[in-house]
Amino acid sequence: MKNVENISKKDWIDQTFPEWGSWLNEEIERTEVAKGTVSMWWLGCTGIWLKSSGQTNILCDLWCGTGKQSHGNGKMKKGHQMMRMSGVENLQPNLRTQPFVLDPFEVKNVDALVVTHIHSDHLDIYTASAVHKNCPQAKFIGPKEVVNTWIGWGIPKEKTIVVRPNDRIKVKDVTIVALEAFDRTALITCSNDSEQLKGKMPADMDEIAVNYLFETEGGNIYHAGDSHYSNRFAKHGNEHKVDVCLGAYGENPRGITDKLTSVDLLRMAESLNTQVVIPVHHDIWSNFMADPTEIIMLWNFKKARLNYQFTPFIWQVGGKFTYPNDKEKMIFNFDRGFKDVFSVDNDTPFPSFL
Repeated sequence: MKNVENISKKDWIDQTFPEWGSWLNEEIERTEVAKGTVSMWWLGCTGIWLKSSGQTNILCDLWCGTGKQSHGNGKMKKGHQMMRMSGVENLQPNLRTQPFVLDPFEVKNVDALVVTHIHSDHLDIYTASAVHKNCPQAKFIGPKEVVNTWIGWGIPKEKTIVVRPNDRIKVKDVTIVALEAFDRTALITCSNDSEQLKGKMPADMDEIAVNYLFETEGGNIYHAGDSHYSNRFAKHGNEHKVDVCLGAYGENPRGITDKLTSVDLLRMAESLNTQVVIPVHHDIWSNFMADPTEIIMLWNFKKARLNYQFTPFIWQVGGKFTYPNDKEKMIFNFDRGFKDVFSVDNDTPFPSFL
C-alpha cells in the first residue's frame, strides 16, 4: 500500500507527465492509413503528426516545453519579440494551457522532423533529442537558422536538410514543398538581446521561416506555421493544389498582432482555394486563447454571399483528422466509448437499479 511519507514531487512528475502517457503514441503507431486518404493528429500549438497511406510519418512543429512558471521580477525578458513589437515592459502572462498529449521519448518510425521557424514553441530540443535517438534514419528539415540550431544542439549535419521556398523534398511517398512564410514576428526575433533593430534591414525571412505543403496520395496539407495574413496566400493557391490548410489563430492582446483573426483565417482559406481550413495555436497560450466557434459563426454569416467553397473544421488537441473522410465534418469530438454496452451481464444489486 502506498504511504504519503514516501511520495515525493519527483514521484508525482514521473507518474503524471506526460498526462496522456503513450496513449496517443500507440494510437498513431497502430493506425493503418487507407489508400486515397491522409491522417493527421493535432499535438498542441501548431504541432501535427502526419501519416500517409504509405505509412510515412512526418512530425511537424511538436513543442514539448512550457510557458511562464514564475512571476519572477514581473518584467519581460529584454529584447523579446513582443517587447520589440509594442514597447512593453511588464511580463507577458503566457501560461501553457494544454496537456502534453504525446510522449516525445516514445516516438517511433518518424521519417522526418519538419519545423516551420525559429520560435521555441515550434523548434524544440526535447523533440529533436527523441527523434534523433529513437529514429536514427529520420531527416531534420527546416530553414537555415532552424537547421543551425539543431546542429548547435548536436544533431549531425548529415541528418539535416536546409530548405528555402520552392524546394521540394521527397520522403518516401510524401513530397514536402517549402513555401514562403509571412511571419513578421519572426523578423523581429533576435538572439542578441541587446541588439537594436530600429533603422536596420530585417532578417531574410527565407532563412528563418517557411510554410509547407505536404503532398500525399490522399490529399495536400498546407501548414502556415505562424504566418500572418498575406495577399501571397492567393499566389500559393494559384500555384498549388491545397486540400486542407492550417493557420495560427488566436485573440491578439491590445497593441499586439501575432495571430490570425477569424477574418484572416477565412481570407487565408479563400485565397488558398482549400477545401478545409483548420485553426491551430489558439489552444496553447493563456493570453492568446480564442474561441474557434467564432470562425464557424462568421463562416455561416458570409458563406452564401461570398460563395465559400471550403468548410472550417474545429479540432481538439490529441484528435485525429482524416482527409477526405472528415471533409464534411465541422467539429471534432473524441470517441465516447461504451460501444459494447450490455454485451455482457451487468452487475447491479437488481435489474432496475439503473
